[in-house]
Amino acid sequence: MREKSNNLTLLTDLYELTMMQGYFKNPTEQIVVFDAFYRTNPCGGGYAISCGLQDVIEYVKNLHFTYEDIEYLRSLKIFEEDFLEYLAGFHFTGEIWGIPEGTVIFPREPMLKVIAPIMQAQLLETAVLNMLNHQSLIATKAARVCYAADGDGVMEFGLRRAQGPDAGIYGARAAVIAGCVGTSNVLAGKMFDTPVLGTHAHSWIMSFPSEYEAFKAYAKQYPHACTLLVDTYDVLKSGVPNAIRVFKEMQEEGIKLTKYGIRIDSGDLAYLSKKAYKMLADAGFGDAIISASSDLDEYLINSLKQQGAKINSWGVGTNLITSKDNPAFGGVYKLAAIKNPGEKDFTPKIKLSENTEKVTNPGNKKILRIYDKETGKIRADLICLVEETFDENEDLVIFDPIETWKKTLIEGGTYTLRELMVQVFKDGTCVYHDDATTMEIRQRCLKEQATLWDETRRLTNPHQMYVDLSDKLFKIKSDLLEEMGSASIRRDS
Repeated sequence: MREKSNNLTLLTDLYELTMMQGYFKNPTEQIVVFDAFYRTNPCGGGYAISCGLQDVIEYVKNLHFTYEDIEYLRSLKIFEEDFLEYLAGFHFTGEIWGIPEGTVIFPREPMLKVIAPIMQAQLLETAVLNMLNHQSLIATKAARVCYAADGDGVMEFGLRRAQGPDAGIYGARAAVIAGCVGTSNVLAGKMFDTPVLGTHAHSWIMSFPSEYEAFKAYAKQYPHACTLLVDTYDVLKSGVPNAIRVFKEMQEEGIKLTKYGIRIDSGDLAYLSKKAYKMLADAGFGDAIISASSDLDEYLINSLKQQGAKINSWGVGTNLITSKDNPAFGGVYKLAAIKNPGEKDFTPKIKLSENTEKVTNPGNKKILRIYDKETGKIRADLICLVEETFDENEDLVIFDPIETWKKTLIEGGTYTLRELMVQVFKDGTCVYHDDATTMEIRQRCLKEQATLWDETRRLTNPHQMYVDLSDKLFKIKSDLLEEMGSASIRRDS
């Protein structure tokens, strides 16, 4: 949660408000379903991590137009007084369903579903996407980096390179949720009760008459968290020898060496780490941590691992906190169904596009995750209508909704089903209370990632997990496509 609740009601695109005024002037009592989802996995990966739901909850809880908000909107001279009076009493009365933070997710399945009067649902679009897109992106990038580290600790310390304070704070939280052991960001540590980590800068070394004196002073100050930066002058000729000298003196003084080691921030990290490890081991410090930084990402970490680098702790900044190679998540918010006054059921709606991946899935939907009963691994996700039920003891045939000839039979009794979305708001009131701490959500996320097959987690050319439609939903979509296509032919003729 934020240290102080903020009213972010005006964190929206102008057209959300102009559309609201349009609906207000053309009264409708339609209840609509909007889905927030993404189309393509970030970074060329095989999955993403859901993050940002807690921020969405706080945003909706505090959703109201203040006197100052109304005065500002009035000053724009594009809103009429009766609409501004409506906004002054605005509050959210609908439903929200979402996938809990730390959950593994795949393209085209709703991360969040809003069921509400159309004006209310429209207003939520921009802020919801802002929060889910950014935090899910950074969580996904962090999961990839941690996977490359293969069990080594990964520290997030990209605050100084983040695109502003919020990106640094909430990016740090997302990174920890996805697997990082801590962050250098002290405010994030305070707000989310996560470990804060760090060593010292080159300036610390340079401010002393010698490297040895700088190391000695730091070790005296922090004897039980003594990681020394050894590349200010020369790693192998100066930095590591001086670190060893200080470690020996600490032993002679009776200080038990627990959390101690070196950090290398430049140069050939594979070569330097192997040489440094030999020097440390020969001096009796083979258990020392060897930490590395210097513009790391998952690909470089993976390469260094393959080269046999003697690094067991990684500090990752810029490339993680900005997801530098893929800086946008690409989530969208699309209308999926409408229910008019007096109607019992929702009428499915579909958006067409010449790009197949941009054609939306209609209807009021839920997501069922299919697990292999023996291994606990994910077999596929099935998007279906909310009223549909399935028996785990019966055979289940799933198929690719685009390449429909690709079919898989999952035998009854060999799989389990889990519904992914939980209800977050009901009648405008928050009914979802995830009391888990950030570190507890981290553990949940690690368990989630363990349900992925290695083929889906690999960094390059991963297997894409199946996200299929139920027969009933597929027929509705096909019928709508056929109906829209026929209408287009009639217009052209």
